Amino acid sequence: MKMGKDVITFNIIAFIVVGFVGIATILPFIMLLVGSFQSESSILQHGYSLLPRTFDLGAYKFIFLEPEKIFHSYLVTIFLTIAGTAISIYFSSMSAYVLARKDVKYRNGMAFYLFFTTLFSGGLVPYYLLMSNYLQLRNTMMILLLNGMFNVIYILILRTYIANSIPDSISESAKIDGANDFSIFMRVVFPLLKPALASIGLFIALGYWNDWYTATLFITKDNLFPLQYTLYRILSSTTFAKQMLQNNGAASAIELPQQTVKLALTVVATGPIVFAYPFVQKYFVAGLTIGSVKG
Repeated sequence: MKMGKDVITFNIIAFIVVGFVGIATILPFIMLLVGSFQSESSILQHGYSLLPRTFDLGAYKFIFLEPEKIFHSYLVTIFLTIAGTAISIYFSSMSAYVLARKDVKYRNGMAFYLFFTTLFSGGLVPYYLLMSNYLQLRNTMMILLLNGMFNVIYILILRTYIANSIPDSISESAKIDGANDFSIFMRVVFPLLKPALASIGLFIALGYWNDWYTATLFITKDNLFPLQYTLYRILSSTTFAKQMLQNNGAASAIELPQQTVKLALTVVATGPIVFAYPFVQKYFVAGLTIGSVKG
């Protein structure tokens, strides 16, 4: 079919608007990347720019003064992200399937019980005491896994997706063929959740990758520090050292990178996620759009 003038005009306007949005999104990241390779004095004198005025690896050298700690923190974070995302997706989708089954007697009550926890909580002190004193999870890898494993919002989203996108007749047909509930979930329902799981899994992975607060509360062993907490400690030590030098009048004698360190830390922390996103983008977009239009 030949497109009319209204469709062509709409496409032109849409491409222009999306193009401007894309440029506005990528320019700050380019400025961030360029600034991380500049010297501290250049940033302080000329500010941030899209084109590098100087080339200096001082910020990255400062971050990687002890490269073994950074790489070990990378390994810890990668393990937490992969293992935590896989376990969270599995149990969240299983919980969502139970809540979506119409033959489960108390499914509405269980859904309300889960949703109630998003509105009210016991607070930080009871949570800390429970994890540290009663469950004895302090300074263990398990606390880093458990903290981001269950998100009620994701469970409710998956429940809605299953209820609206997977007909009950599929499960009934599998049950007639002799499959039990677990087999129906693993062989029938779970494979059909790929777009939704890709979308939810990306958010879960980002949560694990960016988590530093849990390590602040429960981790004191260096070999268990995730990447974000290690980078946070580097930035905190830089800020503290510069303040001490300024208070002692020695700021002019020693130039500690601070602004460029912040930029370099952001590049180090976000680089792997930026490279991983294109591999799940197709499923991410499908998961956001499937089920939004009925027909």
